Amino acid sequence: MLNLGDVLFQLLSEALGLRSNHLKEIGCLEGMDTAYNYYPVCPEPELTLGATQHTDTGFITVLAQDDIGGLQVLHRNRWVDVPPMSQGLVVNLGTLLQVMSNDKFTSVEHRVVLKGAEPRVSAISFFGIGYTLNTRLYGPVEELLSEDNPPKYKKTTIKDLVAHAYKQGLDGTSFLHHLKLMD
Repeated sequence: MLNLGDVLFQLLSEALGLRSNHLKEIGCLEGMDTAYNYYPVCPEPELTLGATQHTDTGFITVLAQDDIGGLQVLHRNRWVDVPPMSQGLVVNLGTLLQVMSNDKFTSVEHRVVLKGAEPRVSAISFFGIGYTLNTRLYGPVEELLSEDNPPKYKKTTIKDLVAHAYKQGLDGTSFLHHLKLMD
């Protein structure tokens, strides 16, 4: 997973017009956590959410979901199913990467709904969220800023962002509002 993360951060760096190792050099590859979710059979899945609307706080999230599915992304104010892919992975961009890219990248609003009468299993790797001992300040990357593109967010530590996210909870509102410098 770390090798995949390294490749993804190289591609994301290049997509931003930066040197391919830029995001790795500033610590985006450090601090990966892995979680496994098990959603048991639910007799009335249409009445239950597996996870409410949210964005992930870190840099990127890599998800392996089973063939049951249930992941949905918010696209043009509509929930859209992300079909499960055999042996495929889903990569979500997180809040911290949106801040660092100064909105060139957008964190993905998503949720999990229960489907059918079968249990659902997923494995998730979060890059950045667990590295709360890191005292580095993360904000918009200097090389992306200009007079025409001033910073839109204040700098924050991963620890402060995660603390804010836990305090706020998964209530469907963005974690970005407290970092915004201007509207």
